Amino acid sequence: MVGVDNNMRRDFFGAAGDTLWNLERLRSITKRFTHFDLDIRDRVRIEDMFRSNRFDLIIHCAAQPSHDKARDIPITDFEVNALGTLNLLEAMRQHCPEAVFLFMSTNKVYGDAPNEIPLKELATRYEYLRQEDYAGVNESCRIDRSLHSLFGASKAAADLVAQEYGRYFGMNVGIFRGGCLTGPSHSGVELHGFLSYLVKATMNGLSYSVFGYKGKQVRDNIHSSDVVNAMAEFANNPRPGEVYNLGGGRTNSVSMIEAIDRVEQLTGKKLQWRYVDEARKGDHICYISDLGKFKSHYPQWEITTGLDSILEEMVGAKKSRAAASSV
Repeated sequence: MVGVDNNMRRDFFGAAGDTLWNLERLRSITKRFTHFDLDIRDRVRIEDMFRSNRFDLIIHCAAQPSHDKARDIPITDFEVNALGTLNLLEAMRQHCPEAVFLFMSTNKVYGDAPNEIPLKELATRYEYLRQEDYAGVNESCRIDRSLHSLFGASKAAADLVAQEYGRYFGMNVGIFRGGCLTGPSHSGVELHGFLSYLVKATMNGLSYSVFGYKGKQVRDNIHSSDVVNAMAEFANNPRPGEVYNLGGGRTNSVSMIEAIDRVEQLTGKKLQWRYVDEARKGDHICYISDLGKFKSHYPQWEITTGLDSILEEMVGAKKSRAAASSV
């Protein structure tokens, strides 16, 4: 197992985004793990790594992942998300074309097109108005003629390139358009990592801002273990160039104010939050991933970790890390 990470998340988000603690954790609990401190924009070094290691499976999760941060660093954002993805795909084509490549895309490739789905306002969340939309957004949603944010645009470029390597070259490339991916090892920050940062802010007494839509905007959340299981299903039976929405689905959906309430109940602490009456540009009002396509192709896969379990695990992990750091 080879891991590639240059801890650029710290450059994007400061000390709170630092992932070195997780690297040390991996080194301490694994026997056959090698770390490469590599920038995926560095085509020559990526090529060298692929030349000296023949991979069976490549899981590409490296990204500039913030909707808002991209506005301040548009060139870096595009180089990391689009060019970095191209570098990895081409290195695979040259050195291990028979391998499986899993690209973690994002639901932001749809831009704000999902906001055109008719909604109704409930006491604590927005909800789809029509019964036919109940399962959420499916892969037929268009990815152009909408407002994406620069992050959404760079990921859409990478998404299309990944599809092309699968369809044009017949390579085993799968594209997963993620909802909110999370888990106990998430280094959440205000600009990226919704639930992780919410738990951190509540437990550490940090101030938290809710942007627009009365705090009733909805997201679906999926545990990292369910993401890995989905990837394993695809890797065992790849479909070249196929695209799947991957999130927690309806059962793991939650609005901002619902999530705040759940975390406060779990931790026994009150979150210091304020409402900003201005939504983030291109932000989704209600986004739930329709998982029907993936389930139809891989019927053995299902969501195994519910939202309450995700939150409980996060709270427990943060308590454990806080205790360890105080020793």
